[in-house]
Amino acid sequence: MELSIVIPVFNEVETIAALLDEIGGCFGAVTGYEIIVVDDGSIDGTAAVLQAARQSHPQLRILRHRERCGQSAAIASGVKAARTPWIATLDGDGQNDPADILKLYRVMDESPDDVQLVSGYRRQRMDGWVRRVTSRVANAVRAAVLHDHVPDSACGLKVLARATFLDLPQFDHMHRFLPALVQRQGGKVLSVEVNHRKRLTGQSKYGIHNRLWVGLIDTLGVLWLLRRGKLPVVTEVP
Repeated sequence: MELSIVIPVFNEVETIAALLDEIGGCFGAVTGYEIIVVDDGSIDGTAAVLQAARQSHPQLRILRHRERCGQSAAIASGVKAARTPWIATLDGDGQNDPADILKLYRVMDESPDDVQLVSGYRRQRMDGWVRRVTSRVANAVRAAVLHDHVPDSACGLKVLARATFLDLPQFDHMHRFLPALVQRQGGKVLSVEVNHRKRLTGQSKYGIHNRLWVGLIDTLGVLWLLRRGKLPVVTEVP
């Protein structure tokens, strides 16, 4: 396996150690993978926990933003630093099940070349009512405007090629629109149902303002990008 697991975190001192242990348990004797945790300017002790985790997780690499830049920027930093051709993204709050990484990776490995993204689908959401309602509204608007035919675009669990990600336009909150952006480049997207778990510790970083209203505005920006995207058919002249 040649896979980099990129995990963006901000103030996840209560969750990240357990998540790393869980990844290690899921992957067992698998070799050829690395874990890249990008600390997006945490101020709660996350950095110290990550340093301590190095002893039991030799695959762990730690990147740190000097100041908070957002989840999309953290994911981009991790992908740029990755040493493998394949990327899996995973939220750092423990709600994604690390076992599903292997599930999505196998689907990607067995798919035709035109499939460029395998995205998780959290059919049974285990969030509070505010997150469920805002996500439902944002998903409905996104689907109606962008027509990406993906039921859960913002799921943190995704597998794609590093080269595919680096070829996408980079902007704040772009991680929520990866399926539409991949389709803009001519790639196909598969959605695979994944497990979703309750957040047992820590505090969500998202609410109505930075999930719903910002998401609706971002959707219009992505629509602008889609309408201006060009897919030239290139042939080499003999």
